[in-house]
Amino acid sequence: MRYNWKLPIIVICVVLISILGMTFIVQGPKNTAISYEEQIQEAKSGIEIQEKRRADLIPNLVETVKDYDQHEYQTLMDVVNARGTSGQTAQEITTQIAAIAEAYPELKSSDNYKELMNELSVTENLIANYRGDYNRVVKEYKQSVRKFPNSFLLGLTGYEVQNYEYLSYEGNEAAPAVGNLFGNR
Repeated sequence: MRYNWKLPIIVICVVLISILGMTFIVQGPKNTAISYEEQIQEAKSGIEIQEKRRADLIPNLVETVKDYDQHEYQTLMDVVNARGTSGQTAQEITTQIAAIAEAYPELKSSDNYKELMNELSVTENLIANYRGDYNRVVKEYKQSVRKFPNSFLLGLTGYEVQNYEYLSYEGNEAAPAVGNLFGNR
């Protein structure tokens, strides 16, 4: 009779541990699915942040490049007009052209265009990377909720599977149009 009180305690402990273990086993896939949902929302937010960055930054860069290009063009025209060649001999014109070539201000517009193109490339690459991350997490989520026993256990817990769609890599109509920066003057 000494061991009679131990047997019920052992049985109760085994039952509680089994119930607790089953709870963790059943809730595990649900917790994983919820974690994937949060990752999907984070990836979607990252895409939106990069698209807003693009919408804010690119038009400002384009206007800056256009303004500097116009300034440089006007400066160049002013220098050419200031060194007009009316009534001069061919030798004087040749000498003057050589002097003008040495005296022209250094042109910087090409650097601005290079920087603009670089920024466009970096921005579009960032957006593509964020879209790739989003699609990767959506794929992992879909695989996780469809696998057995996860699908069965998720059904037991009443979890409602979300229908996330993959993003395409086609051009985005929200992308700002850079247009023709070398327009007619």
